[in-house]
Amino acid sequence: MNWQMQLGARLERWPRRSKAALVVATDAFSAGFSVWMAYSLLMGTLHVPHAASLSVSALAVIVAPAVFLFSGLYRAVVRHTGLRGLQSIVKASAYYVVAQTVLIAFFLDDAIPLTVQILQPLLFLLMVGGARVLARIVLGDSVGRRSKIPRATVVIYGAGAAGLQLSRALASGANFKLVGFLDDDRTLWGSTINGLRIYRPSQLSEIITSEGVTDVLLALPSVGQARRLQILEELRPLAVHVRTIPGLSALAEGSIAADALRELDVEDLLGRDPVPPKAVLMQRNTTGRIVLVTGAGGSIGSELCRQIFDCQPTTLIIVDHSEFNLYSIHAELTQRVADGRVKIVALLANVTDFAAISRIVSVWRPDAIYHAAAYKHVPLVEHNVAEGIRNNVIGTLATAVAAINAGVANFVLVSTDKAVRPTNVMGASKRLAELVLQALASETNPVTPQFIGAPAGNPCNSTCFSMVRFGNVLDSSGSVVPKFRQQIRDGGPITLTHPDVTRYFMTIPEAAQLVIQAGAMSVGGDVFVLDMGLPIRIADLAHRMVELSGLTVMSADGSHGDIEILTTGLRPGEKLYEELLIGNSPQATQHSRIMKAQEAYLPWKHLLERLTLVVKAIESNSVAAQ
Repeated sequence: MNWQMQLGARLERWPRRSKAALVVATDAFSAGFSVWMAYSLLMGTLHVPHAASLSVSALAVIVAPAVFLFSGLYRAVVRHTGLRGLQSIVKASAYYVVAQTVLIAFFLDDAIPLTVQILQPLLFLLMVGGARVLARIVLGDSVGRRSKIPRATVVIYGAGAAGLQLSRALASGANFKLVGFLDDDRTLWGSTINGLRIYRPSQLSEIITSEGVTDVLLALPSVGQARRLQILEELRPLAVHVRTIPGLSALAEGSIAADALRELDVEDLLGRDPVPPKAVLMQRNTTGRIVLVTGAGGSIGSELCRQIFDCQPTTLIIVDHSEFNLYSIHAELTQRVADGRVKIVALLANVTDFAAISRIVSVWRPDAIYHAAAYKHVPLVEHNVAEGIRNNVIGTLATAVAAINAGVANFVLVSTDKAVRPTNVMGASKRLAELVLQALASETNPVTPQFIGAPAGNPCNSTCFSMVRFGNVLDSSGSVVPKFRQQIRDGGPITLTHPDVTRYFMTIPEAAQLVIQAGAMSVGGDVFVLDMGLPIRIADLAHRMVELSGLTVMSADGSHGDIEILTTGLRPGEKLYEELLIGNSPQATQHSRIMKAQEAYLPWKHLLERLTLVVKAIESNSVAAQ
């Protein structure tokens, strides 16, 4: 341990008051010493103090710490002094100049040279600023070197405004050593930012070798997904850990910080740009209306709530059977309520309870219902057949009948690609839920199903039913992305069910926006299919996540590599490939990412007979019958 670390370690152990007293004493000494230096510079020789200079020194020693105290400088942590801290010192020094000048004019009779009155504050400012910079070097670097967290050597990819903000954030921390920037702009190559060079991206492999770079931080909030994917593919072979900043919103707020860096998601690897939502479609069934969301605490349900809230409904009714999930989304939305413009109503209820859901719908009379309540995890539903069908099918039916009885204008079901030619119970239950809505949409006065507890009759049906079918959403509960990320943190292995499994992926916000927009285009009984882009091979995704974490995939014989990828076999009911369409030739709609499928369904009379048998099988818990 060198003298710097020894001194830093000793000072770090001092009590807070002792360190504050040292800072005050240093400032007082600097004030007095700067007077002597000003006189010496004026005379061109070492100054011998006399009555006038001693009076000025005494005044400076008293006034400077007092002004700094009232300016709040002594509340700052010296080792974290940055640009804003130096600006505060300059401002406090200006106050000191004014106070010192006034006091000299009123209380000191001896003539004080004007040159001294100008030089002394400048010298004092240099000494105070220099002392704090030195303290930052000694204390800050000492703390960083003694930290238990390894210090990463990093380069920032992106020398624009976001990269500059990020570099400032890294400078105030002790866990990153920034050695330079990368940028695609040829005009910036060879120039510097705060003394750090901007390199060509092709030079990264050289920098990794010469500087020992371990991490690349992406500061590219405005770069398109196609270019981002290209950059990531170029970084994959270099065995560096790649992280990124949140996005343009953080840049706009000026809130980019070192702790805001996040791991890469599949969103960063999709290679496609989301289509901006159409305001007219987003607002048609939401703005100024009463809207109800079931399954409001789930991954999709909660994002639907956020998107609908932003459209300014008069009332947003959020329904879930999980107390914790409902509390979480209710607390989040309540914090965003401004001037009471959106009324948030949180209600605990199970959609399979017709009496409860019917009471909610009849009391609040929503204009639109977004039905996101569902059991969606394939293996769990495969082993809990009765509850899966009860929740996904009977829950949808009960909520739909309640909507018909209350005259709800629009009802949108959140469906899944697993409903297409299903090979598992979850997919079959979601397809059956779609068939329920398709059949009800075709009936003007549907016969009320008695087995859900609804009163007998043939209510007038004015509800516009629609279904929106899409694939996997990123970072939803049970999603493969957070699972792989945790397995990489744990050192592996990453578990794959099959090396050839492919899936469609979409971000949660984009999926929720498209659900709302699709529902706004419905004319009744529509099955909408979202354009999910190209399917992603899950094995390729695993390889990318490992390599962009700065690690390598273990070889088949285990002789080299960091993370093993282990194949466990397909789970019950799991498909290798997912589909979005049952039929062919989907129709285009007003939105480039939304298509309308043409699919057959059973008439309500025949479907009702089969649903009655399903309910009997559920009640008897007969898996074979189900």
